[in-house]
Amino acid sequence: MQTVYDHIREMENIHGLSKHEQFVQGFINAVDNKVLSKGDMLPSVNNLITELGFARETIAKAYKELISRGIVESKNRIGFFLAKENTRNQLRIALIIFAFDSFQEVFYKTFRNRLGKQTHIDIFFHHNNIDVFESIIDRVRGKYGMYVVAPIPHKKSAAILNSLPKDKFLMIDRHLPLATDVSHVTQEFFQSSYAAFAQLAPAIKNFKKMLYYHRPNSDTPEEILKAFQQFVKDFKVKHAILPEYIPGSIEAGYVYFTINNAELWMMLKDAKHKKLKLGKDLGILSHNDEIVKEIILDGITTYSTSFEAMAEKAAEFILHRKKIQETIPTILIRRGSL
Repeated sequence: MQTVYDHIREMENIHGLSKHEQFVQGFINAVDNKVLSKGDMLPSVNNLITELGFARETIAKAYKELISRGIVESKNRIGFFLAKENTRNQLRIALIIFAFDSFQEVFYKTFRNRLGKQTHIDIFFHHNNIDVFESIIDRVRGKYGMYVVAPIPHKKSAAILNSLPKDKFLMIDRHLPLATDVSHVTQEFFQSSYAAFAQLAPAIKNFKKMLYYHRPNSDTPEEILKAFQQFVKDFKVKHAILPEYIPGSIEAGYVYFTINNAELWMMLKDAKHKKLKLGKDLGILSHNDEIVKEIILDGITTYSTSFEAMAEKAAEFILHRKKIQETIPTILIRRGSL
């Protein structure tokens, strides 16, 4: 049977953890794995120094944190004792996402409501910046009971994510293959994008050209670009791939596809100014659905995953800790704009 010491030593294999973080996370793992029971007397500081070789200050700091979380209690002149076995009470979650866009706000609100008041969620935004992403992970590692992360497609991301404890890590939104098997609730971009374009092909071919606005080095998934390139090749669709929409440039006879909402609103403003009718004079396709796209004019055609469903699945993982590897379906929603 594993001991508290064994669980703490296991944390040494996780790159980037400080000695203090190794102790806290290893101790919590030992409690979760029933190595300790409520009321058990815990190893003394001296015993821990002998067994682990950690500095006295490190162990004192770790015990102080466990006491602040209500997991450990200290009895004067006697020692330390396990105060509770349920380390998930008042669980602290680090939620690390791209930014607080409208659809990510839907994710957060659903996630927050499903988990209830027994959890504390801190939100961090990496804005698709790998240096910011690495800094956030370094700052939160070892300080939270769960890590829910939307990763960045970058060559450094795997090594950064591998420093998190696998049993307390959930990947959301985008899927990034790692060397070890981890839980994830994500969406898929290539096949779903291609399928949406293919379903819309008859409508797209009613126009003379399809314009896709793809910003290089943005957080737009490259898989969408590749799916678009494959679609126009297979269906022989005249097209152009442009870096950004130029205000006032909208014209009749084209299908406009953008992922950027700011560009979408400008397109709608320009279409209204030029008295162009959506779905007739021009077509518009958008990615990621939200209520305003449903109610504006005759509605904007979108294809989107359900961020509510993603949040529900993520919350279920947090509550029950059952491994999950699921891709949330992407659905085409046809409205008046195409």
